[in-house]
Amino acid sequence: MARRLALGPDAVAQIDAELAATDRLLATHYPGEPAGRQPVHTVYIPADAYVPELPARWGAEALAVAKAHGGLEQLAVSLELGEPGRLAELVRRKLETEPIEDLRLDFEDGYGQRDDEEEDAAALRAGELVARAASEGTAPPFIGIRFKCLEAATRARGLRTLDLFIASLTERAGGRGLPDGLVLTLPKVSTVDQVRAMVYASEQLERAHGLTPGRLRFEVQVETPQLILAANGTVPVARLIHEGAGRVSALHYGTYDYSASLGIAAGYQSMEHPAADHAKSVMQVAVAGTGVRLSDGSTNILPVGDPGNVRAAWALHARLVRRHLERGIYQGWDLHPAQLATRFLATYAFYRGGMQAAATRLRNYVQGIEGTVLDEPATVRALARFLDRALTCGAVEEAEFLHLVEVPVARLRSLAYPPRVSAPEGTP
Repeated sequence: MARRLALGPDAVAQIDAELAATDRLLATHYPGEPAGRQPVHTVYIPADAYVPELPARWGAEALAVAKAHGGLEQLAVSLELGEPGRLAELVRRKLETEPIEDLRLDFEDGYGQRDDEEEDAAALRAGELVARAASEGTAPPFIGIRFKCLEAATRARGLRTLDLFIASLTERAGGRGLPDGLVLTLPKVSTVDQVRAMVYASEQLERAHGLTPGRLRFEVQVETPQLILAANGTVPVARLIHEGAGRVSALHYGTYDYSASLGIAAGYQSMEHPAADHAKSVMQVAVAGTGVRLSDGSTNILPVGDPGNVRAAWALHARLVRRHLERGIYQGWDLHPAQLATRFLATYAFYRGGMQAAATRLRNYVQGIEGTVLDEPATVRALARFLDRALTCGAVEEAEFLHLVEVPVARLRSLAYPPRVSAPEGTP
């Protein structure tokens, strides 16, 4: 005899109606982790220092500096990283083929104040060179500019540089369209209104150049405490994501501007200061589930000078890279060619150190094998994303990955990035 349900069709329909706004919110504002590559780092250079050959030069310089101090394998040993020989082999190959994953031509702090004629020329040249590098296949997977911020003193200059760069880039790109990995960086954001203004500027540029609506997206640099806590007690860094019209692609932490704005003495400004950890924790919560990515900042302690300074700077950089990876922040900044060695050694060691356990757990889940850990779908997604990041950045080669995991790459990525949730049909 069928039991009569207390929650019949009318009750379920009533609950559906009451939760329609929630369904819509989750579907539109929290679509989940985006599929596709996230670079492990962003390299900043003054805009007028860029030439298409720069990434190859940085890779060669990174190898030369490592060789002058005993080589990549010896560096891995000194940093107490496992598999030093294998790490050295993989990192050497990376520095020879793709030493920079994300490159930013900087018209802000790294460029400084120039006369308008000089910056105009540099902006046009940047667009031309980026288009050329993209067409010739010498551009990094991600490349773009950071222009001056939208505060009153620099607003007009920043917008003009952005305008000239996009005009030059679209003209030179022609029928090829903008590079897939184009990235724009909006610095020193202090209010949600500045993000809205950037949305408006993007719309105007798309209209002027015949670009697909929504094509221009941008990163927001979090360098002011006003984004972490506003005067009214709210958290603007969370709001700006949802009011960015789907154009905010990432939040980047600005180590030194943020630290200085809190009055932290220069000698104590660091990626691992408690104030930095607080800001990044807020940012991490803000981006969770939104599809917006998160990046740590940089260290200004460079591996240059006498051997003792180089070794100390390498040890610090490697530790900081490992630190943000362990905290679930998968990207950071590099400012000098010699930092590339420790960027990739530390990154590869992080992934390779956790690969065996992650692979075993994922394989057991896919094959229905009972293991010592009972993994749920959310954890499986995290395992798959960890392995996908390792494969994408070069920490593991595909043949090695397939032998270890016994899961096809396509299957791995379907587990890592399941279809996004969409609002039910008829949702108002």
